[in-house]
Amino acid sequence: MKKIISGLILACVTLSVSAQTDENLGIIPAPVSVEKKAGVFKLDKTVVLVSNETSNAATADILNAYIASQGGFALRPSQAAATNERAIVLSSVGAEKLPVEGYELQVTARNITVTGKGAGLFYGVQSLMQMMPEKKGQEIDVPASIIKDYPRFQYRGMHLDVGRHTFPVSFIKKYIDLMAAYKLNNFHWHLTEDQGWRIEIKKYPKLTTVGAERNGSVVGHHPGVTSDNTPYKGFYTQNEVKEVVAYATRKFVTVIPEIELPGHSSAAIAAYPQLSCFPDRDTFVDPKTPWAGSRKGKQVQQQWGVFDDVFAPTEYTFKFLEDVLDEVMVLFPSKYIHIGGDESPKEYWKQSPFCQQLIKEKGLKDEHELQSYFIQRIEKYINSKGRSIIGWDEILEGGLAPNATVMSWRGVEGGIAAAKLNHDVIMTPGNQGLYFDHAQSKSSGEPVNIGGNSPYSVAYAYDPVPEVLSADQKKYIKGVQANLWTEYIESPEKAEYMILPRMFALAEIAWSPLDRKNFKNFSEERIPLHLARLDKTNTNYWVPVPVGQSDQQIDGEDITVDLKVPVQGAKIYYTLDGTTPSDVSNQYRSALKVNVPKGTKLLLKTVVITPKGKRSVISETPLNNGAK
Repeated sequence: MKKIISGLILACVTLSVSAQTDENLGIIPAPVSVEKKAGVFKLDKTVVLVSNETSNAATADILNAYIASQGGFALRPSQAAATNERAIVLSSVGAEKLPVEGYELQVTARNITVTGKGAGLFYGVQSLMQMMPEKKGQEIDVPASIIKDYPRFQYRGMHLDVGRHTFPVSFIKKYIDLMAAYKLNNFHWHLTEDQGWRIEIKKYPKLTTVGAERNGSVVGHHPGVTSDNTPYKGFYTQNEVKEVVAYATRKFVTVIPEIELPGHSSAAIAAYPQLSCFPDRDTFVDPKTPWAGSRKGKQVQQQWGVFDDVFAPTEYTFKFLEDVLDEVMVLFPSKYIHIGGDESPKEYWKQSPFCQQLIKEKGLKDEHELQSYFIQRIEKYINSKGRSIIGWDEILEGGLAPNATVMSWRGVEGGIAAAKLNHDVIMTPGNQGLYFDHAQSKSSGEPVNIGGNSPYSVAYAYDPVPEVLSADQKKYIKGVQANLWTEYIESPEKAEYMILPRMFALAEIAWSPLDRKNFKNFSEERIPLHLARLDKTNTNYWVPVPVGQSDQQIDGEDITVDLKVPVQGAKIYYTLDGTTPSDVSNQYRSALKVNVPKGTKLLLKTVVITPKGKRSVISETPLNNGAK
């Protein structure tokens, strides 16, 4: 496991000297304040690492391992530096005066001092590692500076759906490493779905012997037209869950489990049909897609989408869910338990005599209020255990549970409505670039995905606090999260491709003050550095198209195209003759001056190739001089 740590959270491989001239010293997310000073701290093997508090030991080890990986030497740990020794000092003295999760970092020619407590100290060390340029001779020259920093939001989240496709525990840890390196602190683990139940529940073993296996998966572009007829299965044992939670805790990441209810419950119903309103129905046979379920009886869904068979609000169901949640809450010490609540069709409830009678007995208006009854009953149980629920914004329909936190995904309206009701809100709107399963460009060269176009610039431009809220209402916006749904993401490599570099944009809008955001600096200075560091690891990522290239037509006769590489050390190749550019095409080296003959149109095509051979999609810019 050590190799994963040094390869990822320590994946701050090398930054070039240009990081020292960047106004943010190469740090993502941008700190609250950066004051650059003259000179450098010369980090070499004579420096000592001072950390005299036991609680700081793990963070000190992370820093020392990083220095060893980059400098080729480890620092000697010490309780205090001698008079003639230069030192890196990790200190909690005075940290109580800092904001929660805040830190101060001071670099002089004599010492580097990182001040913070717990997560704050950890984040200060992350910033220190990011601002270190690559080794020069036998030393690393760290720029003299004073950094003061703390987060804008207390909740900074990344979501991962393992219901559609699962990922090994080693990758879950890698995901957490990436989050922690960029100061994200909540991992939303989406563990149950129509297409698979992914967590071991000892009281209900069929959830994994039956509910964790489906007979095939949709293949092809969204929405998919066929099944691969290949059995797919997998789940996380309780021991594996404990391992992940403990690992995340060491990185100051809280793991929030999601157990979907009352909808997206087909896998649980396949295992225990009595959870359904109509346990004898062969729900999943559809004459338009016979492969979806051709045998009698329940089975785990092979299709993606939303399905009518949802939990029945019976005493059996509530006892089942309480038993499940009891085991879940033992495994996850998080304050929050996510209960889903989204995309729950009401058709079976409308057809069910039991549900209709229950609506009358409870004095409910309709099926929406029945869902609210369902959610509130589960919330009351979770509250009785000292926990709180989060639900997707559909839980607003029919009446919001008294203490619920709302996760606003269908735009920002749900979050606005919840904040006006004085409920805590986490913003995660899909239409603001925070659904990382969407495409990252308009190119046909993007891998199979669910659709949409969400380049990192969209997420970066988003402000999670709606201006329409009053000052008091804005206080209920507790944070922001991005989501990775995995219908079309089958492997860790593709998951990495989809989240990077978009995770960098998420980190900045979650942490940095609005007045510290600077897209030009972010996209042209810091992202190229961070992608270059990833290029030297075994981590995959989406290679941006050249900085400065537009997909919009440029009109004129003499056209100048000025581009920058989006990954430090990468090369841009181009063509103007309609052919596909590659590493044998013309290399872009300086501003390109193109003469377009009158009445003609040329097509500038580019590709970016990184030092490790990763390639961007082909980017196209029409150059037109009067052609129709």
